[in-house]
Amino acid sequence: MTKIDTDVLIIGAGLSGIGAAVHLQKLSPGKTYRIYEARDAIGGTWDLFRYPGIRSDSDMHTLGFDFKPWTEAKAIADGPSIRKYVNDTADEYGVRRHISFNTKIVSADWSGKDQAWHVVSEGKDGARQTTVARFLFMCGGYYRYDQGYRPEFPGEAAFKGQILHPQHWPEDLDYTGKRVVVIGSGATAMTLVPAMADKAAHVTMLQRSPTYVVSRPAVDKMANFLRTVMPEKWAYTLIRWRNVLFQQFFFRQTRKNPDKARERLVGMVREELGPDYDVDKHFNPAYNPWEQRLCLVPDSDLFNALKSGKADVETDHIERFTETGIALKSGKTLDADIIVTATGLNLIFMNGVEVSLDGAKVDPGKLLNYKGVMLSNMPNLAVTFGYTNASWTLKADLTSEYVCRLLNLMDEKGATSAMPYLAHYPNETEPFVDFSSGYFQRVMDQFPRQHTEAPWKLHQNYFADRKNLRELPIEDGVMTFSVPAAADAAKPALQAAE
Repeated sequence: MTKIDTDVLIIGAGLSGIGAAVHLQKLSPGKTYRIYEARDAIGGTWDLFRYPGIRSDSDMHTLGFDFKPWTEAKAIADGPSIRKYVNDTADEYGVRRHISFNTKIVSADWSGKDQAWHVVSEGKDGARQTTVARFLFMCGGYYRYDQGYRPEFPGEAAFKGQILHPQHWPEDLDYTGKRVVVIGSGATAMTLVPAMADKAAHVTMLQRSPTYVVSRPAVDKMANFLRTVMPEKWAYTLIRWRNVLFQQFFFRQTRKNPDKARERLVGMVREELGPDYDVDKHFNPAYNPWEQRLCLVPDSDLFNALKSGKADVETDHIERFTETGIALKSGKTLDADIIVTATGLNLIFMNGVEVSLDGAKVDPGKLLNYKGVMLSNMPNLAVTFGYTNASWTLKADLTSEYVCRLLNLMDEKGATSAMPYLAHYPNETEPFVDFSSGYFQRVMDQFPRQHTEAPWKLHQNYFADRKNLRELPIEDGVMTFSVPAAADAAKPALQAAE
């Protein structure tokens, strides 16, 4: 039997990975673990992205961990504050010493003989090593860190200015007094426009189609007040529950009454920008609310930038780039010194790791999701994938708790592996995520599918997941266990029967 190097191998040292480590320490304290992080720092998304204004698009009382209260004044926090929060968590719980930085996972092969994963990783120098882990916990998020989504535009070579993508923001970029065009209408563009407007000569957000935008206060006055009259943990829990309830209620109502929700969302933008602004053209999408993610702006910063005249929105299609900017299909031209392609992310499942079972390569697109945590017929493997309609960490916390419950049950049974068993692939399946956003649609064939019925259904509902992952028995007739002791005990009886 091959020597086991660690009980649990966690991939990624961002919010998900650090949270997973702390949950393991708290709920499965007897387990050894390692964390492999491809980059040279803790923080994941919040360390990678360094563009102006980088911030959360969820409140930190739900984006924060359930075990560590968010105590800063701003609930809609900036990137450096979130990065500090993740690092502080790692140090407070002694997680950092378990992390191997600059360690990229190349492949993972499950050995039925060893009942373990043989994980090949590559260091910064290109040298490879193999780690044998009993359980593999993928916590690296769902998009590529080496490149963002970047379509090619006609005539790019003619442009005399600078073209850049937010995912690779130059540290020394000086945009003071420059004319900037930000291509895109997602959260990144909504963040960049007001953040750059103060120093730039002018900033234009160029979008092909509108996005729903909602303003919320960056400071949660109620949360800050409660921390002055009760223990931090109590205050954090109360605000967390309030926000979860509001998120779930708002999502259900928008899906139940999309026309009414549209009227309200667009109406709030009209209140911000006034009767003379063409809200229908620039902020009234063709799709229904929550068919794509809503954009959150703190303290109306985007609207204030538009009203000040320092920024504007153009809803049009690009004809071509020119020497001095962009020519639009409407015939209008946008002059620019800098063009920012905030055109989205490239999604990738399980960080692009090549996964195999006893040497046979596995296609994730042919698997079924199990409870939003594991995958059909894949032993000792869990994947953290947060909510698209709420904060990522709400689901990440529940996922880690479930993994710990599973590991503890395996110990009770003397099991070496646990696997959600799927006897027959169903005729009818659905995409992994029910979202019309382009960055999802481009790669959904590379992601697992889901069924219409539990436990193969992916819930975008915190309360349903809370019940399924925290309360319901793990032994549900689908989860199967390999118990070597039981198998060995049965051999003499089988031999006698022969």
